[in-house]
Amino acid sequence: MPTTEERIRKLISDNLEVDGQPIDPAMPLDTKMSDTGISSTDLVAFAKVLQDEFGIQFSIEDCSPDPTLGGLVSAVNAKTA
Repeated sequence: MPTTEERIRKLISDNLEVDGQPIDPAMPLDTKMSDTGISSTDLVAFAKVLQDEFGIQFSIEDCSPDPTLGGLVSAVNAKTA
């Protein structure tokens, strides 16, 4: 079974893009989501994707004002534990 990190990376690849280009899912865990060029609106929409995928209540505010990929993974893991 894929790890939370692998699942989130796949969701990023499938659901997020900047200027019509997909986000590189191989980004380091300490990459801030805002540094990828993702708009705050898209990030909020992505939180809903995470809710659906993991069956949790989740908002971007659950991890930080400017979450990193690792922060998303940690926040989801905390909510699914």
